[in-house]
Amino acid sequence: MANASDRTTDNAKDMAQSEIAALREKVEALMAERVSPALSAVADQAGSLAQGAAETVRRQSDHLAGTVRAQPFVAVGAAALAGLAVGLLIRR
Repeated sequence: MANASDRTTDNAKDMAQSEIAALREKVEALMAERVSPALSAVADQAGSLAQGAAETVRRQSDHLAGTVRAQPFVAVGAAALAGLAVGLLIRR
């Protein structure tokens, strides 16, 4: 009797292991088909956004530098007013 019970236990164990292997294969296939391409697309989009942001910062910096060169007294006055405003805010 113990022999038949051992075989039943072995069969159940083998079936469970084959089910786990099949599930593992399905998960790996889903990862390869859906998750990896989605992550790649998100990474590409993030790279494009970062590149666009860097270009915008560069363009705005160049524009600001050009404005300061064209109107240096206005730039100094604006900086002085900004410093005064920050100083007044810090005091409170």
